Amino acid sequence: MSEKTKKIAYWFFTLWLSLGMVSTAIVQLIKLPEEVEKINQLGYPTYFLTLLGVWKLLGVAAVLVPKFVLLKEWAYAGFFFAMSGAAISHIASGHGFGEIFPSVLLLVLTTISWYLRPENRRTKS
Repeated sequence: MSEKTKKIAYWFFTLWLSLGMVSTAIVQLIKLPEEVEKINQLGYPTYFLTLLGVWKLLGVAAVLVPKFVLLKEWAYAGFFFAMSGAAISHIASGHGFGEIFPSVLLLVLTTISWYLRPENRRTKS
């Protein structure tokens, strides 16, 4: 994969990830009744929606803004933990594929975006 193709793919997947995180964060922050019901079905308190929503917005800002490479790593880790936790919670609660898929999709987008990130967005070993 050429550097140009890799850069285009990175931004495609990163923007898709960011859109998904921002849209779910907004739904969580305004506490749509469906979201409140869903989070309570999973066994989590309603205030957890506020925490997730704020963390997602901060994570998107960290991933998109230039520099702050270590902060980006933490944001990607947070996305990974939140989305894998959501998928596992849905599976453990016996939810169907339609409930599990959004979390898995955001988990896959997180992984792809992290993997394709340019050199200037990586921590130095």
